[in-house]
Amino acid sequence: VQLQASGGGLVQAGGSLRLSCAPSGRTFRWEHMGWFRQAPGKEREFLVAITWSGSTYYADSVKGRFTISRDNAKNTVYLQMNSLKPEETAVYYCAGDRRYYRSIVSTPDEYDYWGQGTLVTVSS
Repeated sequence: VQLQASGGGLVQAGGSLRLSCAPSGRTFRWEHMGWFRQAPGKEREFLVAITWSGSTYYADSVKGRFTISRDNAKNTVYLQMNSLKPEETAVYYCAGDRRYYRSIVSTPDEYDYWGQGTLVTVSS
């Protein structure tokens, strides 16, 4: 499965971006979807995930500023990011978890497939 992530770019501190992620060749209607990021020299960090039914779970670091949503008709998941900070410069990844019967997980290894990532650069 291929995930196409898009929407990254350069934004000033305090600005906003919306990332999109869509799988090619399949539907994710019954799967949990998550967003992660990875800055240079750091581990991949969980940000947020959404279940197939629309329940969400946010990491404390982004709670109140980031919003995940999904449009099953368009087979797309979104990440709205507001009040971005320079330290949030990273490659942002979407990922899919096929085990719809379990709760959201935040460990990267628990996700079954990944997108190629999109770079977000936040300037100060």
